[in-house]
Amino acid sequence: MKKTVIFLLIGIFLGLIALAQNNVFAQDKTLSAIANMSSTMPDSAITGTVKLTETSDGLKVTADIKGIPYKGPLGFHIHEVGNCSDMGKAAGGHFNPDKVMHGMLMKDGAEHAHIGDMGNIVVDATGHAKLEVTLPDVGLENWRYNVGGLSIILHEKADDFGQPTGNAGGRIACGIIEVQK
Repeated sequence: MKKTVIFLLIGIFLGLIALAQNNVFAQDKTLSAIANMSSTMPDSAITGTVKLTETSDGLKVTADIKGIPYKGPLGFHIHEVGNCSDMGKAAGGHFNPDKVMHGMLMKDGAEHAHIGDMGNIVVDATGHAKLEVTLPDVGLENWRYNVGGLSIILHEKADDFGQPTGNAGGRIACGIIEVQK
């Protein structure tokens, strides 16, 4: 009888340890999202993905977009609404919860730039663009600034950092930031 109780207690103890470890691992899980980019124009073949991953430094944004009909730098921003209809106009303006001036978040900080201001993505001669940036104080859920469910817009012109939104022109591609759980 003593041996049975001892084995039972050991089993319960090991089970509690396993549960505790699983709970710790669940808390440490990195939250990520993806925005599948597609053209806002019916005769364009723009496609790509933007991967977003929470890090200790903020939100790491990695974009890979192809089929872009314009070359050079193009404005690339997070917008305030997760809706790509009406040729991207339904996405609203840049995500700007603090109502500050336009700038580049990574350089100017949240006090001097919209949270959605990622600047420009550079398109090469083949219509391909890649970008990797980390947005400080930004996350997908449970951060000071959360962008899960919002949209990412690729504009037709370069962001010149003018006011109020950088003069980047029309919206040529859009993707909704979908959190992966």
